[in-house]
Amino acid sequence: MSGINGISWNNDGKAVIIRIGGAEVTSYTFLPDDAQRESPRPGFHPLRTLAGDSLSVFRPHDHTWHKGLAWSLPHFGDENFWGGPSYRRGQDYQWLPNNGSMQHQEILDAGLVDGRFRFSHSLAWITQSGQHVVDEIRTFEISENPDGGSWVIAFETAMTNVSGVDIRIGSPTTEGRDNAGYGGLFWRGPRDFTGGRILGPDGASGEELRGRRGPWLAFVGQHDGTGNLSTVVMVDDARNEQHPPEWFTRTEPFACMGPAPFFSAEVPFTNGATLTNRYSFVAADGDSTPERLTALTAEGGEALRKLAAVTIRAGARR
Repeated sequence: MSGINGISWNNDGKAVIIRIGGAEVTSYTFLPDDAQRESPRPGFHPLRTLAGDSLSVFRPHDHTWHKGLAWSLPHFGDENFWGGPSYRRGQDYQWLPNNGSMQHQEILDAGLVDGRFRFSHSLAWITQSGQHVVDEIRTFEISENPDGGSWVIAFETAMTNVSGVDIRIGSPTTEGRDNAGYGGLFWRGPRDFTGGRILGPDGASGEELRGRRGPWLAFVGQHDGTGNLSTVVMVDDARNEQHPPEWFTRTEPFACMGPAPFFSAEVPFTNGATLTNRYSFVAADGDSTPERLTALTAEGGEALRKLAAVTIRAGARR
């Protein structure tokens, strides 16, 4: 299905594949077939720049439960919707029968609107023991930025607690592991981004940004083969409850990044409540100066504004 501004897409029954200018930039798999121990959940992979350079890895041998760019929560009460072993206070990591799955239910919207590709679907979160704990409406939009060298995903998750009990959402850090507060919209970069540059607001850089609060974070890496540089920027929506979030990021032994709204303090999730979070992911060709990072961050913020305007109106209609 083709659209204006060079965006096209198709649905193969398990994933929607999005192209810009005829080149595939990403695929969002809404019907994953992962093993239960990897907490099956939808996600984006591959991710590519407009120049065709790869920006993600899928099932890396060191953490097979890392899946490109995906909404993943390791400490959802006693349940694990991240995959892999669970960290327990005083016991380190251990494999437990608690790897839940985020199961696609129904496509609510898919198509092109004002030059943006929009996809929305409903999901049911099911624990490994079979308990239905969350109903989620997930929506994202993809668009090309006016600079011609970058594109953006604007992502929203609206989770409703249907478990019948209050739940606390945390991280390994809230369980006692220092500076390991991962959980949320998590990006695992390609192998050749290992040793790349982490960049933050006000000129801050490096892994010391892990655990620091900020409205956005960026990563610059260099690709094998082409030698090209690429920039990834993630932006937190100012309307998110934990804004500005703490960030989880690494450059060694692998590249990763993500806003971590449950990094250092558990967040109560009351039965019947809805928790909404929005983020943008900007993929850009080339290196980035501070001025360019400001521009890319602004594009990510504008994409969030457009997405929120649509989903807020849709929520009012419902």
